[in-house]
Amino acid sequence: MEIQIDYKNLIFGIRAVIEAINSGKELEVVYVAQNAKGPLMGELRKLLKEKAIPSKQVPTQAFNKYRRDNHQGVMAAISPIQYHQLEGLVPSLYEKGKIPFFLILDHITDVRNFGAICRSASCFGVDAVIIPFKGSAMINEFAVKSSAGALLHLPVCRVKSLEAAVEFLKESGLQIFSCTEKASNDFKKSDYQSPLVIIMGAEDKGITYALLEQSDGRIQIPITGPIESLNVSVASGIILSEVFSQRSNVEQ
Repeated sequence: MEIQIDYKNLIFGIRAVIEAINSGKELEVVYVAQNAKGPLMGELRKLLKEKAIPSKQVPTQAFNKYRRDNHQGVMAAISPIQYHQLEGLVPSLYEKGKIPFFLILDHITDVRNFGAICRSASCFGVDAVIIPFKGSAMINEFAVKSSAGALLHLPVCRVKSLEAAVEFLKESGLQIFSCTEKASNDFKKSDYQSPLVIIMGAEDKGITYALLEQSDGRIQIPITGPIESLNVSVASGIILSEVFSQRSNVEQ
């Protein structure tokens, strides 16, 4: 078995990964062999939990391809981006006189869809994209390429809990709109002038119930024809374009 991973920057070995974490490097994911044990391994597991760094348990034979790298059953991928802290980003936007505009992606795992959405987000004035630590697309070279490089300058916040993030954003004065095909409100009939969060969900599962319950409004894109739904990256582009259009008209 081989690990299916596409990263240019990899770190091998328990101590090397621990040092990378302690030095503040952003790790996208850490792969750990199932039989990895020992005091140093315990230190690494503790760090991964404290820093909420995604990790995956894999069979020992998955490391066969990397046996020349002295991996010790541990390999980490360095993220091509620097993540931002949501709690610091919100007040900084207000201080700059901006009307915050955030996009939450609820467990969207397809790398190319994720990249395409971030490209649209960058084009239409989104201040930051918010994703969960677990169950989201890996931000690797494919994601950066799919975003046409947008991920290299678009702030991304990776949070432990989307529900907690939404609660924080609501307390910070932002309105929450969930885009779901189950809604009855046409997305063009909503007002997006206030501080705003748009939530987009995975195509197969949609937006989780807890997030829908937290939302101030549910919106949908009217469609016709035999196809029942839009690709999430296309739907995101349509919604973000409408927000941008409304705000641009007010500024003029």
